Amino acid sequence: MPRIPVVDQPTCIGCEMCAQICPEVFRMVDAPGAGHDHKSQVYNPEGASEEKIEEAMDNCPVSCIYWEEK
Repeated sequence: MPRIPVVDQPTCIGCEMCAQICPEVFRMVDAPGAGHDHKSQVYNPEGASEEKIEEAMDNCPVSCIYWEEK
């Protein structure tokens, strides 16, 4: 069964690590009032290999990216 990456927005601290590692899948968006200037967002869940997405997941300092079954 295919799976897609998901960002837990309330947990995201806006470090930009995922967007730097895998910009084909993740981007930063404005998050006014969230305690941070911006947060990560999945905009193209199939834009990179699972291995590259997992590299972004593994480098997230707050582990806010996870897999969800489609």
